[in-house]
Amino acid sequence: MYINFWYPMATSEELTDKPLKVRGLGQDFVVFRGEDGKAKCLSNTCTHRGGSLAGGKISGDCIQCPYHGWEFDEEGFVKRLPSLGPNPKVPARTRIDAYPVDERHGIVFAFLGDLPEEERPPIIDVPEWGQEGWKSTLQSYTLKGNYERSIENGIDPAHNEFVHDTHGFSGEDEEYHVGEMRMDKVTQWGQGFWHTFKAPPLPKDADFKGAREGAGDLEAGTGYHGPSQVWTYIHLTDDNYMHQYLIERPIDEENIAVYLLCMRNCYTDDKFDENVMDRNLYVAKQDIVIVEDLHPVITPDTNTKEFMVPSDKCILMYRESLKEWSNKGWKIDAKTVAATEKRVAYAIPSPARHEQKGWVLDSIPLLSAEKDSSKLKATG
Repeated sequence: MYINFWYPMATSEELTDKPLKVRGLGQDFVVFRGEDGKAKCLSNTCTHRGGSLAGGKISGDCIQCPYHGWEFDEEGFVKRLPSLGPNPKVPARTRIDAYPVDERHGIVFAFLGDLPEEERPPIIDVPEWGQEGWKSTLQSYTLKGNYERSIENGIDPAHNEFVHDTHGFSGEDEEYHVGEMRMDKVTQWGQGFWHTFKAPPLPKDADFKGAREGAGDLEAGTGYHGPSQVWTYIHLTDDNYMHQYLIERPIDEENIAVYLLCMRNCYTDDKFDENVMDRNLYVAKQDIVIVEDLHPVITPDTNTKEFMVPSDKCILMYRESLKEWSNKGWKIDAKTVAATEKRVAYAIPSPARHEQKGWVLDSIPLLSAEKDSSKLKATG
């Protein structure tokens, strides 16, 4: 798992008049909306005696700890410390980590890391958002599995033929093969590709008729952005598009929270939303069955432990990107955390750690480039 990226913490609708406890990167956060209407995200551990802030209540634009009533503002400063009486001098060391928040597309994102604003990787771009002629749906769900395995599943062109009966022929096509992968959207934060594949006709529905009346070629593109975001574009016809964004938050190394944002320029009437979401979930459940039963659960440290083939090209690129981000010192030392977390309260470091010293909570241990095992290229 990696710090210094934007992660989805909740949907906008989930933020009510109560704080929300959210687990991500193996740590707990409190997410809430203050009286000012803005979403806020803080480390969940009170620096006094370890109270869970999400178990408290919202007090104006602050979160109040349920244990002794300490109140923290959106920058992590203690604004009220009741046991010291009115207007006390509050030590700076009482501060907790607070994270930049960006609410867009109906999702509350938090930047879980300490990079300054100008150096932060961007949230995945959704150019269709707000454009005339495009409609959106948003779904969220969780699954048991490792997020790297899930992302690799999303950028794998070969699994569709066997996993998804709406995308392939369940292995019955003896001439099946993965065609040319045309690379696209190559940036420092991700890469993707387009390819053409033959797909069966979509099942007909009284209100939502498939764009394909028979089997035929489909144009599809997919790629990764950062360690846990995927874009998938499916062009049903020359004019009818489904553009999907799979935005994940690693809850920990074996559990994932998924936010599926689907943009479409066809069937844009609201009455089709439920049908679109049902179809999306139908496909997602097929992927979930596969990802939850993979062994090993976590991607091997070296590619030599899995025999890779040419259709795995984008997956190998993804693994190389992970290695680059690990070399920057952004990868969490999960083994050390697991061995010590019952006695040590960790926090994902926030940007404020560059401004202030002497924090109560330890910054989560990170792997140095030397400690991380190399993921060697291997193709067959």
